[in-house]
Amino acid sequence: MTDKDFDLSRRSFIDRVLTATAGAGMAGAGMAAAAPWAVSAASAAAGAEPVKSNPVRLGVIGTGDRGRALIQNIAKSRNCTVVAICDSYAPNLVKAQQWAPTARRFADHRAMLDARGIDAVVIATPLDTHAKLCFDAFDAGLHVWCEKAMARTIADCGAMITRAKAAGKVLQIGHQRMFHPTYLNALKRARAGEIGTLTQIRASWHRNNAWRRVVPADANDRQINWRLYRDRSAGLMTELATHQLQVGNWFLDAVPTRVIGSGSICFWKDGREVYDHVALIYEYSGGRKLIYTSLLNNARYGCEEQIQGSKGTIEPELGRIYQEVPAKVLALQRMHKDVARGHKRTVPIGGATWFPELPVTTPGESLGWGEYDETMLQFEGFGEAVRAGKPLPGLLRQAYQASVASLLGEQAMDQNQAMTWPTNLVSI
Repeated sequence: MTDKDFDLSRRSFIDRVLTATAGAGMAGAGMAAAAPWAVSAASAAAGAEPVKSNPVRLGVIGTGDRGRALIQNIAKSRNCTVVAICDSYAPNLVKAQQWAPTARRFADHRAMLDARGIDAVVIATPLDTHAKLCFDAFDAGLHVWCEKAMARTIADCGAMITRAKAAGKVLQIGHQRMFHPTYLNALKRARAGEIGTLTQIRASWHRNNAWRRVVPADANDRQINWRLYRDRSAGLMTELATHQLQVGNWFLDAVPTRVIGSGSICFWKDGREVYDHVALIYEYSGGRKLIYTSLLNNARYGCEEQIQGSKGTIEPELGRIYQEVPAKVLALQRMHKDVARGHKRTVPIGGATWFPELPVTTPGESLGWGEYDETMLQFEGFGEAVRAGKPLPGLLRQAYQASVASLLGEQAMDQNQAMTWPTNLVSI
């Protein structure tokens, strides 16, 4: 990304969000209510210095693939910088050093916290370690940015929020779609009623790989392939589904009332403990539903969400919006009308004309694409939150509810029964 591209990226975010919320009427008000964090971040960024000045100092805990990707995105931000990196696995630290050459290196996170010189930590470690690392950071007086999902249990998710409040520190979870201008534009148009009443969301994340990594001689399988162990991860639900459950809650402006589902180790019978194939139905008030599937042996449909309303469909992952089209007349109905009028024409015996409910293939309309990087933008938002000493409004609630939904789905599959939304969650 060039300097010019980066400038467009940031300006695009600011312009899109502020334009979406500045107008009067239901659409603007609805957008501001649905994404107050983006409004706050964009407003602050609009008045920020054009170059880094007194940046927020971050220490990154966990420098595996995801941690290194975050370091690269932080480097593009205008208000954050990485000054320390930490990982108990030395090869990861070595790899990360090229992206943060001046950062201090630590093999133990407590040593990094004790060394001071940082304002906040970024946690990109296995899921089962999130809560404890957050607690240690809060105890050290630091703000926290943590990868999704929040924690391995619903109880720990709530405890992270409680501890953040008690410490008076920012806790932000990595749901980058909430900063994605295409998604924000999609939400704005849905709130404006362009696709009518929303009744169903279909979401999927399909891949075709084992999700298993080669274990180096100096490591063990639980360390490298932690996503495949039940005590460390909920597999597809926490590593992938969390993102799309957040999108579903966001667009439906609600949380599920209950969830049913089925999970299995269907294809990769290699000793893993987590499902490689899940299918769930999340029910919302008014009979609305989110239908979710994820599997690891077919990538045809990849990652997508289809927001379906009475007047159209939005596919934010693909950046498209489609309007509903009138159904075609069945060939037999047309023939009946022709006979009644005395008209004659060729009658097809087979083929698509007998099935008017085939998928619509019109190209739809673009929601906008290019010019921005939502992962970088969320760190700009985090930087502004740290500077202000208070979290971006509404952001943590979305993340908490998405994590709870993912873990509740796991319970529904494990117990083979419908699970209702918990009534004892921490209030935000």
